[in-house]
Amino acid sequence: MILGDPLLAAPQPTHNENRVTIDQVFRRVAKPRSDVLALADAPNRESFTDGAPRRLTYAQAERTVAAIAGRLRSMGLPTDAIVGIQLPNTVENVLTILGVLRAGMIAAPLPLLWRRADAVAALARIGAKALVTCSRVGAYSHCQFAMRAAAEVFSIRYVCGFGANLPDGVVPFDDLFGAQTPDRVPPLDRERHSDAARHIAAITFETGAGGIVPVARNHWELLAGGLGVLLEARLEQNANILTTLAPSSFAGISMTLLPWLLSGGTLVLHHPFDADVLARQQRDDRCRALILPGPVAFRLAETDCFAREIRATVVAAWRAPERLATSPAWCAPNADLVDVSIFGEAGLVPARRADDKARLVPFGPVAVPHGGSDAVPVVELVPTSAGTLALRGPMVPHHSFPPGIERSGFAYFKIEPGGWVDTGYMCRQDAVTKAIPVSGPPAGIVSIGGYRFPLCDLRDVAGRLDGNATLAAVSDLLVGERLVGSADDCATMQAALDAVGVNPLVVGAFRAGGRHRAVGT
Repeated sequence: MILGDPLLAAPQPTHNENRVTIDQVFRRVAKPRSDVLALADAPNRESFTDGAPRRLTYAQAERTVAAIAGRLRSMGLPTDAIVGIQLPNTVENVLTILGVLRAGMIAAPLPLLWRRADAVAALARIGAKALVTCSRVGAYSHCQFAMRAAAEVFSIRYVCGFGANLPDGVVPFDDLFGAQTPDRVPPLDRERHSDAARHIAAITFETGAGGIVPVARNHWELLAGGLGVLLEARLEQNANILTTLAPSSFAGISMTLLPWLLSGGTLVLHHPFDADVLARQQRDDRCRALILPGPVAFRLAETDCFAREIRATVVAAWRAPERLATSPAWCAPNADLVDVSIFGEAGLVPARRADDKARLVPFGPVAVPHGGSDAVPVVELVPTSAGTLALRGPMVPHHSFPPGIERSGFAYFKIEPGGWVDTGYMCRQDAVTKAIPVSGPPAGIVSIGGYRFPLCDLRDVAGRLDGNATLAAVSDLLVGERLVGSADDCATMQAALDAVGVNPLVVGAFRAGGRHRAVGT
């Protein structure tokens, strides 16, 4: 699976840059920093999944990545096999993505709250050959779920898992942390190796009016997204980065995994959300960069949660970018702020705050760091004739996946001539500043944190289970939107939705409490 030529109209990488893979970046960082701490779990890890918190040096991380890659190849999975990954924000998540890439395969991270309905549809659509998960997240048995999902997806040959008490038939991966002589990874064929960076590295998932759409990116497109965040945040070399975002989307990968690799520091992981644990992690690991959802960052700034003795940069993820323009002035005296407007899986726009006020999305090319003499163009923005925002550039996906899906009329976004991708976000152009204020999300889509749902589909599901059920989305300052629902019997409705396998955020809209009681997540 090889992507075509990059857009001639978009900013281009140099020949050498276009040949560098994410695994090569990791190897180059790991070799000279073998004894430096690379990855660290949250200290409360045992409260949400199996195993004591892990803290791995680059040498230990390198051995584990090689062991994961070797295990995948020894299982008979071929080059470019697609491997689904559904894990919490732990060391295993990062290492599995890197192990899949080391093996010459394609990583397909799934959002953690996806259940049977979404996961089966997505995995079947991309033809996944394996699924890697863990024994549990909280009280939920992810391995049992993975086995049921695999039984419905004909292409899946293996379910692999980290943790204790794995079901029969699951390939255990915990032993790979102690592997001293990992299975050998066969070399890639000559054509694949010579142009590896232009092959698909990862598939993430967009949600549009037609359902779930796979979005594929090669190594350079992912690196371009990570480079944009790194440069605009002005992350120093060997930076210690604390993140609450898991690498389960393009934004998650670009804001966590890649800035860590490109800076060569330590990635400290936080499984959302415990403010006291987060503050402890920042102090203990001297983290000078914190990656948080935008609304959460402002809430923490109000409570003076950031360590005063550490000058930090907060990188705020705005999954509802229309809320950025109305965000308050930044008030944390010991932390700078970089806003990152996220337009689904199409792309993102990082912007450092000036005078503590948010910068509107600009018209035309965006170069980072803003105002720098050596700024690098990463994305270009224009309003469309339909009043929506379109993107193009080196981080924007250039091809549909699977190839030709756009001809079926199913694709959420179309890649137009010149490489423009319509994000669906409503916008207008300011006549004075020439900026493009984002005024609303894509029509018919509910966004709750990092999860997006077609509202009409949710209403159809609820209506089939209870003819009197209603479901609506209301604004929420912290997560963007939330779902509220009513039914004849809320407890029965929840059980029915859970049996269908919908996201727990949807199930939670029908909390028990009686007929026509509107409650939210």
